[in-house]
Amino acid sequence: MSGIVDVAVGVLIKPNGDVLLGQRPQGKPYAGYWEFPGGKVDPGETIFAALQREFMEELGLTIHSAEEWCGVEYVYPHAHVRLHFYLSRDWQGEPQSLEGQAFAWQGTVGVEPLLPATIPLLGWLDELRYPA
Repeated sequence: MSGIVDVAVGVLIKPNGDVLLGQRPQGKPYAGYWEFPGGKVDPGETIFAALQREFMEELGLTIHSAEEWCGVEYVYPHAHVRLHFYLSRDWQGEPQSLEGQAFAWQGTVGVEPLLPATIPLLGWLDELRYPA
């Protein structure tokens, strides 16, 4: 394993509180696991620019704006990642499966298995979507 990999991750939130999850395609580590969409940040690229690029490449969505939410580091057997999570309610388009991956809008997350780094965020996300 070499160095930390920065990853831009987007949490798209519909007005009803549903969030978009994608399923990792075959051939990638943790294939079949569900996660918030995103991808690696290229050298010299800002995290927000990486987020916009990844959402266009993978799902055909244009992210107009997003706010930084949180950062999480996680060590998987294949990589040490630094995940930069952004929340967005401002995008254009309907998700398309451009890389052959499944995706689903979820209110209460009912898909399994979830990527391990995603699990701790679900409680935090529920607090944002459904404040007490």
